Amino acid sequence: MITDLELIEARAKLSAEEQISLEDLETKEWLESLEYVLRSAGRDRVVALVEALERYAYKHGVMLPYKLRTPYINTIPAEQEPPYPGDLELEQRIANILRWNVIAIVQQANKKADGIGGHIATYASIAELMEVGFNHFFRGHGAGMDRDLVFYQGHMSPGVYARSFLEGRFSEDDLARFRRDLTPGPGRIVTSYPHPWLMPDYWEFPTVSMGLGPLQAIYQARFMRYLEDRGLKPKSGAKVWAFLGDGEQDEVETLGALRVAATEELDNLIFVINANLQRLDGPVRGNSKVIQELESVYRGNGWNVIKVVWGSAWDELLAKDTEGVLLERFEQLVDGESQRYAAYGAKELREKFFNTPALQKLIEGYTDEELEILTLSRGGHDKKKVYAAYKAAVEHRGSPTVIIARSVKGYGLGPTAQAKNVAHQVKKLTPDDLKEARDFLGIPIADEDLEKTPFYHPGPDSPEVRYMLERREALGGLIPARKVEFAPLNTPDAAFFEEFYAGSGGREISTTMAFVRMLTKLVRHPEVGKYVVPIVPDEARTFGMEGVISTVGIYSPKGQLYEPVDAGTVTVYRESKTGQLLQEGINEAGAMSSFIAAGTAYAHYGIPTIPFYIYYSMFGLQRVGDLAWAAADQRTKGFLLGATAGRTTLNGEGLQHEDGHSHVQALPIPNMPAYDPAFAYELAVILEDGLRRMYKDGEDIFYYLTLMNENYPQPPMPEPREQVREGILKGMYLFKKSELKRPKARVQLLGSGTILNEVIKAAEVLEGYGVAADVWSVTSYKALYYDAMETARRNRLDPQGIASATGKAGNLAAKPEKPYVARMLDPTEGPIVAASDYVKALPDLLSGYLERPIHSLGTDGFGRSETREALRDFFEVDAKYVSAAALSALKGEGKLTAKALSDAFKKLGIETGREAPHKR
Repeated sequence: MITDLELIEARAKLSAEEQISLEDLETKEWLESLEYVLRSAGRDRVVALVEALERYAYKHGVMLPYKLRTPYINTIPAEQEPPYPGDLELEQRIANILRWNVIAIVQQANKKADGIGGHIATYASIAELMEVGFNHFFRGHGAGMDRDLVFYQGHMSPGVYARSFLEGRFSEDDLARFRRDLTPGPGRIVTSYPHPWLMPDYWEFPTVSMGLGPLQAIYQARFMRYLEDRGLKPKSGAKVWAFLGDGEQDEVETLGALRVAATEELDNLIFVINANLQRLDGPVRGNSKVIQELESVYRGNGWNVIKVVWGSAWDELLAKDTEGVLLERFEQLVDGESQRYAAYGAKELREKFFNTPALQKLIEGYTDEELEILTLSRGGHDKKKVYAAYKAAVEHRGSPTVIIARSVKGYGLGPTAQAKNVAHQVKKLTPDDLKEARDFLGIPIADEDLEKTPFYHPGPDSPEVRYMLERREALGGLIPARKVEFAPLNTPDAAFFEEFYAGSGGREISTTMAFVRMLTKLVRHPEVGKYVVPIVPDEARTFGMEGVISTVGIYSPKGQLYEPVDAGTVTVYRESKTGQLLQEGINEAGAMSSFIAAGTAYAHYGIPTIPFYIYYSMFGLQRVGDLAWAAADQRTKGFLLGATAGRTTLNGEGLQHEDGHSHVQALPIPNMPAYDPAFAYELAVILEDGLRRMYKDGEDIFYYLTLMNENYPQPPMPEPREQVREGILKGMYLFKKSELKRPKARVQLLGSGTILNEVIKAAEVLEGYGVAADVWSVTSYKALYYDAMETARRNRLDPQGIASATGKAGNLAAKPEKPYVARMLDPTEGPIVAASDYVKALPDLLSGYLERPIHSLGTDGFGRSETREALRDFFEVDAKYVSAAALSALKGEGKLTAKALSDAFKKLGIETGREAPHKR
């Protein structure tokens, strides 16, 4: 047998011509063999062979170049495009009518109220991408569990409104209210962007805060699989479609979870990137090609990538390009150059793109009109090529798909907007632009009417409208549409939580552990249990949730392919295809997206899943605040649980981990009640009431609760329970009234969360000075603040509350109503001192609503790594500083001498000369 060395030597003896001839022969034989396999066995067999060759090459030390980019051409060749199932001419007519009505919507709005804004160019670029979906792919509610979820690109929302106008869902009065949410008169609200809160029967997903749409789409697709694998939803062919901008890909949220989608093999997920090559102010990648860059990113993350770059007008040239010169020129093209051709037309293309003799030969005989067609012939505007891509994406299995479709921003809008850097900002077109757009789009509007930019409707019996309605009926009905149809749950009542009302019997446990016990009991509830969705970002053991993991299992679509190291223990790390807990890793944004998916399943599927997302409170609202706002907009239900909460309670972790501000960050979200319970019975009352309000009564709210990791005895619920329960939910109640006989003075001490324990100690200290201290538990400053605001408003506008009920004016001489906090505290005696583990601004919210001031103690400043005792001394919220604040307030009222206060400070160990904590 001839050796490798002999083969090498024999080959080396060949002349240069002989070596070239041999290489050509080898190449020919390999390609012919591959062609035979392709023709006889198909593409899958070719892939298997090439992979086998790669493995063989690697085994023998051949390092093949790893390429994430394919040539800058369409992924699906023209000869492999399926037949188009629709009426191309009629569909183009519809798309053009919609483009015109988008112009009319935005132009009319800005004439009525200059500066109201709106976007024209985005929809002009995406119209064909949307219409192919609307006419042939997007399944509506009539498809049942097979219906698709569609995340619409936010800036193209006028195009969706324009479609609903032709379908008869919106009137001209409706469209005239675009971006005028508060304008009185006929017509419904037509919001600037997709906002389910304001259009609850229409939009499903708020998407214009860029990056949040794609991130949420991934977790919606994942949660769809979760529901199916757990048997809560039947298996289906439903897809999640997300329409995104190419500039939007610069947002880290857009790309941050791509790996999750590929790892979980979410072939029910399709991204469509509208690559019009321009972001808000100019080219996305002027000096390169954004489509090629995105291909590398998505392919590298395991996605199936389909590029739709060139329209059909280029097919003839590509077929003629036997030498590959056109492909070579495509590779040299950068986006900044590409936009010039769309903006300036045939002359620029002829002179600057076809810039070599070989390229010029390809277009011999081409007229300027034919070249003009080429300048705008991009794949994103070619319905046949878009349909081929969508069909391939829907049929693909094993991974998510991204379709990157090249389009022209401002397509058909005339010289001011088409492919220009200003396209995104154009709200009004000039008369010349309107004429050019009208002519390009073929809209029958007379010159004299153009100034008014009227809406155009071809009529309810026109071929266009009949076609649209027939296609939507075949696909399951009109979209977008949000339809809430879920059966209310028989949520647990007070008896279910009775064991937590009884206290811990002297045992020291944290409110986090109390919650975990409640959660463990909830998942076993006969009706509610299966709907509970625990969500944790890689901190389950920190929160003591090992038992939950072993009980319900961690959801994994692949099950558990290994034996865990703790197998055989009661806290085994158990993954399961039917697991209930979502373990999201170190990924708060992904966990929050899962929370939103679970908390909106009642609206999308009629399945009222109940998410409990527990996390480090410091890494909640301040890290995912935009997602929390999106959750509010889309009427999410569920519980956010900020664990290890408080600036001084999570000791040892230091500055960046200690939360003293999340309750302030919770204030702006109107439909998110926020509570800081100190004891297990308070938490139980809040959970019971929250479950009832959301899942039995159907309120569109979600909760923020803080939980502590500090262990202390959990007391029983005081009597009378109903009165205490009411106070817990309204924000405060009297925890303990001082029993001191014949006190020298009296004070009211307000405590929240774990700092309530310091307040209770301070009450005991103050009794030693002859001061009676009544202790109040403040469970929610937000609840007290909102109630006080509402009461103050009623007093300003309607003193007796008559007008709202009867339509008649109230009695202006009536005594003003008092807010709940004033009804509780105004009848009491003595200064009010409030202490919490949060910044002083929180109790200060109530200033002005009481007859006397609040003296606030809080944790303003940077955190430290220390013991709880040292931290509370540092931030001046421990028992001695609460006592000192009360005594100082009494001195201010003349009930304590300066010397007595000074002596008390010395005894308490108060350092009067040190700098304020927020300055240290």
